[in-house]
Amino acid sequence: MEAGTRAIVKLRTKCLERGAAGMKGLARHLRILADEKSQSLDLEGFLKGLQDAGYSLEREEAQQIFSLCDKGQNGTLDFTEFLEALRPPMSEARKEVISKAFQKLDKTGDGLVTTEDLQGVYQGQAHPKFKSGEWTEEQVFRSFLDSFDSDKDGKVTAEEFLNYYSGISASIESDEYFVDMLKAAWKL
Repeated sequence: MEAGTRAIVKLRTKCLERGAAGMKGLARHLRILADEKSQSLDLEGFLKGLQDAGYSLEREEAQQIFSLCDKGQNGTLDFTEFLEALRPPMSEARKEVISKAFQKLDKTGDGLVTTEDLQGVYQGQAHPKFKSGEWTEEQVFRSFLDSFDSDKDGKVTAEEFLNYYSGISASIESDEYFVDMLKAAWKL
């Protein structure tokens, strides 16, 4: 196995040890540092993001990952390409059911899930904190979205949704079980 591949597998393993929040947290730290227009990072930004997220890798390992993901060999790491390389491999069946669940949530079809999209899809009134009067329905929706929303902007992208489920997917061996679980959870 090539050094860059070994390094990214090591980082993936560290992310997965933190559960579904592992990749999501790393993505949040890197997104903050990424150039807004190009959604890319230079090596120093990548190293800082890893450090800020609490991932201790040798500098050489981080450089190997950076080189592996710098497809254009232009000294920048495309954020999306990095996340695709970091995610555990998933079958098309898993990706498809995740996409269907996202589409079900994205009522407006704009590629983002917001609290408005959740109305009529997610039963906020059934939440214990809503029932007790502690939270409004909007707070219930926001809390739900926060589990997927890596940058905490109140909007969940398809990429954030996929990142969340890639962490869960890694712990489930059977495609059939994973697909059935998502179909049941999202009533697909």
